[in-house]
Amino acid sequence: MNKLVKSLLAAGLMLGMANSALAAEALKLGYLVKQPEEPWFQTEWAFADKAGKDLGFDVIKIAVPDGEKTLNAIDSLAANGAKGFVICTPDPKLGPAIMARAKSLDMKVITVDDQFVNAKGQPMTNVPLVMMAATKIGERQGQELYKEMTNRKWDPKVSGVLAITANELDTARRRVEGSLSALKAAGFPAGQIYSVPTKSNDIPGALDAANSMLVQHPEVKNWLVVGMNDNTVLGGIRATEGQGFKADNVIGIGINGVDAVNELSKSKPTGFFGSLLPSPDVHGYKSIQMLHDWVAKGAEPAKFTEVTDVVLITRENFKEELKKKGL
Repeated sequence: MNKLVKSLLAAGLMLGMANSALAAEALKLGYLVKQPEEPWFQTEWAFADKAGKDLGFDVIKIAVPDGEKTLNAIDSLAANGAKGFVICTPDPKLGPAIMARAKSLDMKVITVDDQFVNAKGQPMTNVPLVMMAATKIGERQGQELYKEMTNRKWDPKVSGVLAITANELDTARRRVEGSLSALKAAGFPAGQIYSVPTKSNDIPGALDAANSMLVQHPEVKNWLVVGMNDNTVLGGIRATEGQGFKADNVIGIGINGVDAVNELSKSKPTGFFGSLLPSPDVHGYKSIQMLHDWVAKGAEPAKFTEVTDVVLITRENFKEELKKKGL
């Protein structure tokens, strides 16, 4: 009898030790971002870590600035025992390759901020996506521009909209279209909206695009500047300055907030009025929380989770609002 008891106790002890070892081996999930140096992605990472602490899993954070590094990162995650990953891809066209690699390694994937597209350029709607509501945030941009234009009592007859476009990017197209539709709905003359494509969604690309349009319309005395992010709008602002427009005759409202800090910090106001600050904190926490629930509980996420939280930051409130987001 003693031998049996001893055997049972030993077996129980070994089972307990095995269970402890399993418990100690926390779930691992990846979070891959295209531009880790950007405050937006640093905030996403910080709140992904917070979700990991709250829910009891480890977050493996890797920078993926290009396609090769992306596929290598997925292999690295698998080698480290990760069961899935959240990714903001450096290129939406990598979607099929990313999903093929993840499937071969039995890893679950949620994409954040940018939607994958297939070989034909169509959105891959079968991959769960967490992103800000592109059309709605665009509409808000247009509404805020019209509101400030009204505050300044501009004469619509001598005012124009400079819309810097990047229609090959679905998010960019929907933001700008949302903004222009809101301006028209508010009563801005459709014939005085001038669109020009940018070669790149940064300040130099937008500056070149805006310059080419501004010289075509010397009759416009006041400009509203529309673009898909802070930097395209800032490029438009720099172009108006180069053409001799004063800050009082230009209103630009960006999207992202984090790239607007230097501009809003300047001692002298510019034509850049403000920016719509979305919620990298919500994106970072929610996306990996959904992945955790999918891996750990089998709770498959919705194919599209729209984040609508956004606040207009201006010279007056940007420090306070950025602080609230942990930026």
